[in-house]
Amino acid sequence: MRNAFADEVTRLAGGDPRVILLSGDIGNRLFDKLRAQNPSQFINCGVAEANMMGVAAGMGLSGLRPIVYTITPFTTTRCLEQIRVDVAYHKAPVIIVGTGSGLSYASLGPTHHSLEDFAILRAIPNLQILAPWDANCLRKLLQEALAGSSPTYMRIGKKGEQPIAPIEAVPGIGGALHLHEGKDVCLLAVGTMAGCALEAAEMLKLEGLSAEVVLAHTVKPTPNALFEALSARFDAIVSIEEHAQIGGFGESFASFLVHRSLNRRMAIIGTADHFLSLVGTQSFARAHFGIDANGIAMAAKRLIAAPMSC
Repeated sequence: MRNAFADEVTRLAGGDPRVILLSGDIGNRLFDKLRAQNPSQFINCGVAEANMMGVAAGMGLSGLRPIVYTITPFTTTRCLEQIRVDVAYHKAPVIIVGTGSGLSYASLGPTHHSLEDFAILRAIPNLQILAPWDANCLRKLLQEALAGSSPTYMRIGKKGEQPIAPIEAVPGIGGALHLHEGKDVCLLAVGTMAGCALEAAEMLKLEGLSAEVVLAHTVKPTPNALFEALSARFDAIVSIEEHAQIGGFGESFASFLVHRSLNRRMAIIGTADHFLSLVGTQSFARAHFGIDANGIAMAAKRLIAAPMSC
């Protein structure tokens, strides 16, 4: 996704002089083409992320279209006050991009994990939250975010994400992509968990279970139309995210069900309420938390076998 982001930002900047990329001292070589073609549209703000967010807010309120980019924890929790007060409160049209979301940087330890961003940022008014599942989805959402004026946070992967669909098939903000039809359970994955959900569906198929796979990329505004459609069709739903179980996409679905008094069997696949102090690959970290394909398939089987509560 990083390469796709750099390529798309370069293309967008070439067609719109208002587009300015602000980097927190990361990805400089990644943006060599942008700097060569439009040097005035790239600013390295250094290791001063809070200041960078304030600069971006000022640019946005001055008619420019700033895009802030750095590793996810450093563009979210490190400058949370500036996101809340400078960007969201003033409705500044800033696009905040966090690269290496979730457990992408598992090899660098918990300082580089981003497993709380949905929960924290969902509570901030005026802020749109997006999580593309592959490079084409990233391009489509970035284009739509620039076409709009909402302050936007977009968390992206790092590299190696499985290509899912051509850009023409990617739904707009608030939409979802239905990949596999099924009847026993719905696997609803957000962002970079798409590949694991597809793999889990294949594992379930080998055991005679039919799983529908649905991909979502919009965390906020809450996709209530999607939740309504899925809860009308399925009694068993598994939400899947590379984020804490607390406060994430799955909890927003659970809240939807509670507020409408809908009785559905639901499992929320996300990370447990503890820091992962062990260092390893992203696959290792996902397996540790049970959010890999095997963990998803096991949770789905338990859910299918569970009786409906009264």
